[in-house]
Amino acid sequence: MEHGMRTAICYYSGSGNTRLACEYLARRLGTECDLHDITRDDASDLSAYDVVGFAASSDFGGMPKAFESFLAAIPPQSDKPAFVLATYGFACGRVLSDLAEQASARGFQVIGGHKLHMPESYPPMRATGLTFDRHPGTRELRGFDAFAEELRSALGTLSRGETPVAQPVSLGLIDGLRPASPRTSARDDMGEKFVDAELCTECGTCAKQCVYGAIVLDPKPIFDMSECFGCWRCYNQCPQHAIYTKKFRGGPFYGRPSEYARGVLGS
Repeated sequence: MEHGMRTAICYYSGSGNTRLACEYLARRLGTECDLHDITRDDASDLSAYDVVGFAASSDFGGMPKAFESFLAAIPPQSDKPAFVLATYGFACGRVLSDLAEQASARGFQVIGGHKLHMPESYPPMRATGLTFDRHPGTRELRGFDAFAEELRSALGTLSRGETPVAQPVSLGLIDGLRPASPRTSARDDMGEKFVDAELCTECGTCAKQCVYGAIVLDPKPIFDMSECFGCWRCYNQCPQHAIYTKKFRGGPFYGRPSEYARGVLGS
C-alpha cells in the first residue's frame, strides 16, 4: 500500500448505504483499510490501527443510538488520528458534529469529516416521494472524492511522522440550526409494530438484524417497544415484508442501496 498505514473504518449501516460509501472511500485511501460493522464486529480495540474512521447515517437528525453506545465503549485514546463520515437522505442534522464531538471526547484527534447525500431509507419519508434515489449526484461525488484525496494527503503526512492539518468539521447553516431530537422520537413516530402471521416464515431475520435486542421469536416475532429505537431495520429487512405498523403496511421499503447508488459508488 502507498502509505504503509493501517486504517479502520467503523460503521453502522441499517440499509447498506453507509457501508457502500465506506467501501468506496476505502478503495481510494491508498492504504490498508479494514471495515468493521459495529453491529457484528468487536471493534472496540483499535490499537492495531494508525487512523480510524467513524461512519454512521443520520437518525432523526442525530447519531444512531447503537453508534453512540459503541463510541462510549471504546477505551480512552491519546490523540489517535480519526475522521468522521455521515450519510443522510432528507437531512443530515447534527450527526456529523455528534460523531466528531464524541470521537474527540474519547481522545481521538479528528482530522476531517464529510457528509454524503444518499437515498432516503426512512419509510415515512419515502412514502411522501422524497426518496432521493438519484444521490449522490455528480457534484456530491466530486466532493466525496475531494474528501478522499484530503485523507490520502493526511495519511501521507502521518506516514512521514508529521502532524496533518486538521480540517474543520462543518455542519452548514441549515444542519447547524436543526436541534437534535430525543432518542425516543423515532420510536414514537414509528409506533407499535405487528407481524402478519400468514406472511411470516419465522426465519429470524428481524431478530438478527435488531441491534437493540428488541425482538425475540416465540416462534413469531415479539416486539419489546421499550427497547426499540425506531430504526425501521426490521421492517425494511424482513424478506417477506411481514412486519407492519398502524401507519405502514406493504411498503415502502428500503432494504438495500438503490441500483443507482450501487452504480456510482460500486467501483
